[in-house]
Amino acid sequence: MARRLLEAGHQLSVYDTAPIAVSGLAEAGAEACESARGVADVADLVLVSLPSPEVVSEVARDLAGGSALRVYVDLSTTGPQVAEEVAELMGTAGVGVVDAPVSGGRAGAESGRLTVMVAGAPEDVAIARPVLELLGSRIFVVGEQPGQGQAVKVINNLMSACSIAITAEATSLGVKAGVDPATLLEVVAASSGSNTAAAQKFPAYVLTRSFEQGFRLNLMAKDVRLCLSEARRHNVPMLLGATVEQLWNLGEAKFPEDADFIEIVRMFEDWANVTIESGGERADRR
Repeated sequence: MARRLLEAGHQLSVYDTAPIAVSGLAEAGAEACESARGVADVADLVLVSLPSPEVVSEVARDLAGGSALRVYVDLSTTGPQVAEEVAELMGTAGVGVVDAPVSGGRAGAESGRLTVMVAGAPEDVAIARPVLELLGSRIFVVGEQPGQGQAVKVINNLMSACSIAITAEATSLGVKAGVDPATLLEVVAASSGSNTAAAQKFPAYVLTRSFEQGFRLNLMAKDVRLCLSEARRHNVPMLLGATVEQLWNLGEAKFPEDADFIEIVRMFEDWANVTIESGGERADRR
């Protein structure tokens, strides 16, 4: 995302706890800062993309005192509660907040084809929109209160996590029944059971055995937990959602911290003793 802004001609000041991320952007023309606060001291519009609610809260406290910061844009998935808390903190400092989580993964970020779910005061959204349009091909304004964008994002990710789980489970059954999984997924993608897991993720990353989509499994598990936490906050029963949460918690416990989220399919394969790959005659491990 930062590279896209640089390529569009924006002056960029950047900070990351990973030095290699900062040095790479500095070589591309960005100004390297020594802290998050350093960015907020020189930039009036600051965007963050961070891995967890705890990190977002910590960084927001650093940014809030920045002498130049006027509008704060959060592209992370933090959950509604943290977004509301950060908005209150920023409001006290006189800073506008745009809650703008994104969907589309690494490929969407590189191509500028992310989906952005925006919530914030209209005047703050108007300031952020030209930059967001460089990052995303679809900008949805879902509300005026920070936290509403997060609600849409975690609901989306729960549904995505559910589709991956049910596609893994169902395709494992198909393999056990002797059906070529490539054919099964093609049929499902053209039929009423279609979802992005069956239509896109499994053909690209499971049948090929690459298991490398670019989003970490532990981050998906975190997003699912955030959605279930929001449901409990609003007293909304989530019977299916709770099962999905448990499945992703199991996956997070089973795989390494840096595992891609598509790796969870291997857990379903192990349970069914199958391999989901093109060529049905080789897929059943019996």
